[in-house]
Amino acid sequence: MIVVLRLGHRKNRDKRITTHCALVARAFGADKIILSGEQDEAVLESVAALSRKWGGKFKASYESNWKKVVKEFKKKGDIVHLTMYGEPFDSVAAKTRKNKNLMIVIGAEKVPREMYALANYNASAGSQPHSEVAALAIFLYELLGKTALRKEFAGWQNKIIPSPRAKKVINKFRGVIGA
Repeated sequence: MIVVLRLGHRKNRDKRITTHCALVARAFGADKIILSGEQDEAVLESVAALSRKWGGKFKASYESNWKKVVKEFKKKGDIVHLTMYGEPFDSVAAKTRKNKNLMIVIGAEKVPREMYALANYNASAGSQPHSEVAALAIFLYELLGKTALRKEFAGWQNKIIPSPRAKKVINKFRGVIGA
């Protein structure tokens, strides 16, 4: 199981970026995202609606106590904290690739120093300021490869039909929509 922990979510400031983190996590092969920080039912419902519409078993939940979540998860798997201050992400992905239980932590607000100590790995997508959405995408791609991106999601209502010039979607109930 691959779980993404969104640390320090701020309801009014981060809802769009947190939603994008969930979109990337789902599309690139993670199983779940946990929000910590301010509780935000709108983001959780948005992710649930996305999974209902586009399929798959991706889940989103809220936990107020991030330290407890990390410490509990660490008993059964590794914690990878994505930061611009860590070791190269590709070497961390190689070390953790066979791990069946992995938690990937991405920050919203300034990440508490304690997170760096709790993580098994602090991994960097580059040593320059960057987006947590981009860091999550390239880490999951390095970890799982392109097969995760080509996976068919069970239970879909909508499915994209690849096209070089058109926007085509199959709707399970209405057929092809868009053009």
